[in-house]
Amino acid sequence: MTKKDIIMKISEDTGIKQVDVKEVVQRTFDIIIDSLRSGDKVELRNFGIFKVKVRKGRLGRNPRTGAGVSIPDKKVVAFKSGMKMKLDVESIADGM
Repeated sequence: MTKKDIIMKISEDTGIKQVDVKEVVQRTFDIIIDSLRSGDKVELRNFGIFKVKVRKGRLGRNPRTGAGVSIPDKKVVAFKSGMKMKLDVESIADGM
């Protein structure tokens, strides 16, 4: 499912114009990104938690030469699903 699919589904379900739904959806994503950028976690009850974690640097290897390469620390976004989402997805998987 893409962002466009989400927008179309919300528009169909609510009767709100796609242009207006797109604005709200995009603004929601922008707020989440801004919060993560400033170091806050974003907790959406029954859905999940987004937070920024630091992946520690390590020594990697160049596959062509085999030489060691230093890989620096890196910030990554982590998502942990909420209990309701976890249970709903598990119930779908159990039905397969």
